[in-house]
Amino acid sequence: MRAAGRIAIKVIFAVYIIALHFVAAAYLIEKYFWTYVQTDNSFIGDVADPYTPEPIPIPVLDPPVVPRETPQIEIPTEKPSDLLVIPVAGVKRGELIDSYSDVRGEERSHDAIDIAAPRGTPVLAAADGELVRFHDSVPGGVTIYQVSVDKRYVYYYAHLERRAETVAEKAFVKRGTVIGYVGDTGNAGTGNYHLHFSIGLLTDPDRYWESTNINPFALLINGIETQ
Repeated sequence: MRAAGRIAIKVIFAVYIIALHFVAAAYLIEKYFWTYVQTDNSFIGDVADPYTPEPIPIPVLDPPVVPRETPQIEIPTEKPSDLLVIPVAGVKRGELIDSYSDVRGEERSHDAIDIAAPRGTPVLAAADGELVRFHDSVPGGVTIYQVSVDKRYVYYYAHLERRAETVAEKAFVKRGTVIGYVGDTGNAGTGNYHLHFSIGLLTDPDRYWESTNINPFALLINGIETQ
């Protein structure tokens, strides 16, 4: 009986082990065989389908920067050079030097031309217009602002030794009128006698100190010479 009992126990144990193997096999078949298919040495199922590309995220770009419009300044169609006299008495066209784009202290642009002449040489009104301001400053020394008849230009004369006694602020003068004398005042440098002359295009005649600089050399090179 004892031997038969032991045999029965072994049989039951063997059947139990075999049953466990069947259960495990069934689980593996269910888990892997039916849900995973091997194709080209890769699996599809719980993993991402290699034939279905993942969506590429579209980057969100900042809106394009729209440049601010630059105010357009109307350039006169007439030839101002035909209306101007070289503003230093006796200076010839060939003696003019284009120093408009020269660099001055602290890398600022000159925006004018310097007309060299001996001390006391008469400075002339370049065109008809009103002498709107007499002004003395550290950089410019003795200066004069003149606005043209059509209110489109401002003429600036600087480093004068003095203004002419025959003119006054707010006075209207004709082209060629003596309005001052060449000097070295302001930051011209001692003994560096010359007229600093600039021309600006105005947008508001009442704000003559605010203008868009234009090159006087191009306007004076064909200007009127004086004896």
